[in-house]
Amino acid sequence: MPELERLTERLAAVLPPDAVITDPVRLRTYECDGLTHHRATPGVVVLPGTAEQIAAVVRLCGEHGVPFVARGSGTGLSGGALPRTDGVLIVTSRMRRIVEIDIPNRRAVVEPGVTNLAITEAVRDQGYYYAPDPSSQQVCSIGGNVAENSGGAHCLKYGFTVNHVLAAEIVTPDGEIVELSADDPGYDLLGAFIGSEGTLGIATRITVRLSRAPEAVTTLLAAFTGIEAGGRAVSSVIAAGVVPAAIEMMDALAIEAAEAAVHCRYPAGAGAVLVVELDGPRAEVEHQFAAVERLCRDSGAFEIRVAASAEERAAIWKGRKSAFAAVGRISPAYIVQDGVVPRTALPRVLAGIDRLQEEYGIRVANVFHAGDGNLHPLVLFDDTVPGEAERAEAVSGRILDLCVEHGGSITGEHGVGVDKARYMPRMFTEDDLDTMQLLRCAFDPEGLANPGKVFPTPRLCGEAPGVRRGAHPLVEAGLAEQF
Repeated sequence: MPELERLTERLAAVLPPDAVITDPVRLRTYECDGLTHHRATPGVVVLPGTAEQIAAVVRLCGEHGVPFVARGSGTGLSGGALPRTDGVLIVTSRMRRIVEIDIPNRRAVVEPGVTNLAITEAVRDQGYYYAPDPSSQQVCSIGGNVAENSGGAHCLKYGFTVNHVLAAEIVTPDGEIVELSADDPGYDLLGAFIGSEGTLGIATRITVRLSRAPEAVTTLLAAFTGIEAGGRAVSSVIAAGVVPAAIEMMDALAIEAAEAAVHCRYPAGAGAVLVVELDGPRAEVEHQFAAVERLCRDSGAFEIRVAASAEERAAIWKGRKSAFAAVGRISPAYIVQDGVVPRTALPRVLAGIDRLQEEYGIRVANVFHAGDGNLHPLVLFDDTVPGEAERAEAVSGRILDLCVEHGGSITGEHGVGVDKARYMPRMFTEDDLDTMQLLRCAFDPEGLANPGKVFPTPRLCGEAPGVRRGAHPLVEAGLAEQF
């Protein structure tokens, strides 16, 4: 009997009857995350309801030498939760309890399957909210946010998930349940765990910081004839010392897609729009708004709209928040890229993306968190046209090259996953990657926790860093791949 079948029998003995999925049709439900061009049908799916059940599953995986992958809502955009055909997919969707809300200490304790927005909805009436706000916040889970160190439109001012998680109960790759806290003395193990993409364990309970809702919020939409003028406005706002809660930009193609999808009614003829949100004490917001409005007009804005109500604010954000899905209205297929560049390099990188469009004959819609230089180019293609998918992949990779060449990063908030593992050597040296692998091996010496993610080659625990010659023994034995 194959090892996975033996393991499945034991999983059924430690989990409720409906918590082990082996039906091939149902397994296909979990074959990909939000990045759908990477697919793999999991060997078996489990739906545990407690940390103890997750720990039992992980221990059994260790005993059988079977890899496991954790998955929250499956909204990730880097293939970080891509299953293994020879492994176990541990889905946390049944762990959706908000365990505790502690307003006096401004914290909440939640299970990993709780959605990001559910935390804010639970405390909004008391004047608080949870600050990180990925575009998928209505459906993405906190467990996934911790794994990917998710950000969002407002991370320019308020930071990423790592800045808002105070403690986490985790199941380690050997099946032990431990607590990591920001208050722990010594090494920052909580900081190392957040953003580790499921390679260091699985979060089973998370304590998050609650933020006080601002006294005033002002949202404005500025329309420009081209993206260069919008970029000048961003530079001017930041140079003036204004730190908006969010400052987002969309180019003409992204606007066209949003208009087709959600009828956001952005100004006609706009080659770019800038969404700026200011929050804080009322007097400060009023002062900053005057400055931002003036700087946008000085940079060439031909129309500025200011939200006068929560409904109008939602209407302004509607186009931006729908942008990723909206491109499906104007293109049969697309790749969501995620890279970062210094703000000062934005004009050169955007010009470089324009050149790539012409060189490869592939359209790119630009949507980005302009304040911190986090680009989300949407590479559009028709996968029924021979060769077009390959050209789109090439453009996507060349965009990351541009980011690195200009002092940026291959990812801002979507993570590395399986999609960008091959690009890691473009940013890090062999010594860098070996050092990261040493950390991973300290948590997971057997390499069973989400293998194949983050690292471009299957470096093995105990393998000495340095120059390698000849094929790896596991590659020669057909037990591992190098690419």
